[in-house]
Amino acid sequence: MPFIPGVILLVLFLAILVNGICIVPQAQALIIERLGRYHSTWDAGVHLKIPFVDRIAKRVNLKEQVADFPPQPVITKDNVTMRIDLLSFCDYRAEALCLRCREPDFRNREPDGDHAS
Repeated sequence: MPFIPGVILLVLFLAILVNGICIVPQAQALIIERLGRYHSTWDAGVHLKIPFVDRIAKRVNLKEQVADFPPQPVITKDNVTMRIDLLSFCDYRAEALCLRCREPDFRNREPDGDHAS
């Protein structure tokens, strides 16, 4: 009978160890918090996290994201009215700054302010 508690402990230990292995896909970065504070940013590859101490705070998509805005009417300096199309390209390079930011939402958004041409 002492064999059964040993097997249960071994299975529990292996489950915790396997849970600590983290594979980060290409074009993603993981923000790691240790005990609730920013610890590091993991790039693509295999990483080990300390169970019950480290946690994945955020997954950041490093791919370039495109926001397409609806055509906007503008008036040029020579008083000609025309419509322009606007595209915005965004990418994240300072992943640690994204820790408390929410994901950008480009849907149904119009550019703000006046645009001079």
